Amino acid sequence: MENLKLVYTGKTKNVYELANGNYLLKFKDDCTGKDGVFDPGENSVGLTIEGVGDVNLRMTEYYFEKINRAGIKTHFVKANLDDTTMEVLPAKVFGKGLEVICRLRAVGSFFRRYGAYIEEGAVLPYYVETTFKDDAKGDPLVTKDGLVDLGVMTARQYDSLKEMTQKITVIVADDMKAKGLDLYDIKFEFGYDANGDVMLIDEIASGNMRVYKDGKYIDPMTLNTLFFAE
Repeated sequence: MENLKLVYTGKTKNVYELANGNYLLKFKDDCTGKDGVFDPGENSVGLTIEGVGDVNLRMTEYYFEKINRAGIKTHFVKANLDDTTMEVLPAKVFGKGLEVICRLRAVGSFFRRYGAYIEEGAVLPYYVETTFKDDAKGDPLVTKDGLVDLGVMTARQYDSLKEMTQKITVIVADDMKAKGLDLYDIKFEFGYDANGDVMLIDEIASGNMRVYKDGKYIDPMTLNTLFFAE
């Protein structure tokens, strides 16, 4: 790593430039949280848990390989579990960063917003919503019209992003179901290549999803243990 150019230092990953034009993501053991307690919803690093980077990369590799085999475009090239790194294709982010959430159940912030219209835990039809990555403003929601009118993406890119989000969520949800787990919602990040084609980027790890077992919420660290249990 010492011979590579560091281009970005993130909360949970560092990004290095490779000679072949691709990038290398180095997964770290730093976790978002507050007062020493792990919380994937927090916007700052709150603690370090040994082995978290490794397990996040393992789950990411597992799902990105599945998604690539399904013919859905991602930035994933290959992972090296020995040094906790992942080689990825170059991609531009939408705007200053965009998060995409797919919801299968009415829980969390969705229920807090719309509880007057729906029962908590009610089934949702792979509902997709987008939020700007903006810690100071609490990651505000933005609609398709907003994204297009603000010049963040084209209508075609949004439609592609939504379709990809739902297809990927089906893959993850079906896989979780086979393990006796229920996916309630999941968060993704997307970018686009030099041709403007949308691709899944970043990671798919336990801290990006809300999973239940027998009606009870499973925290991300416990989910890691259940997911990789033989």
